[in-house]
Amino acid sequence: MITKKEQRLRRARQTRVRIAKQRVARLTVFRSNLHIYASVVSEDGSRVLASASTLEKDVREQLGAAGKGGNAAAASIIGRRIAEKARAAGVETVAFDRSGFAYHGRVKALAEAAREAGLKF
Repeated sequence: MITKKEQRLRRARQTRVRIAKQRVARLTVFRSNLHIYASVVSEDGSRVLASASTLEKDVREQLGAAGKGGNAAAASIIGRRIAEKARAAGVETVAFDRSGFAYHGRVKALAEAAREAGLKF
């Protein structure tokens, strides 16, 4: 029996092979129950050019007293932050790597916020 995590990682592997052929930086997303993380990885996959997550101090202040990082509002904040950081690092175009997660809810909110902030993918 294959677990849910194994299924997700299998989908993620297929996506990463396709992205590697494009030779562009990739915007990766990971979501846990409590937080969401995003990072921009270089074309060759050797280094992280920018990263953002709901664990960062100023993001937690924006989220308020509850500090809820597991919702779509928090994901859109992270989407804007990662786009700003990526552009500051000189990255304009990325391939979106959703790490096998379905493109809806928090993952979709992060992607749309990053697009609105000027990242192209």
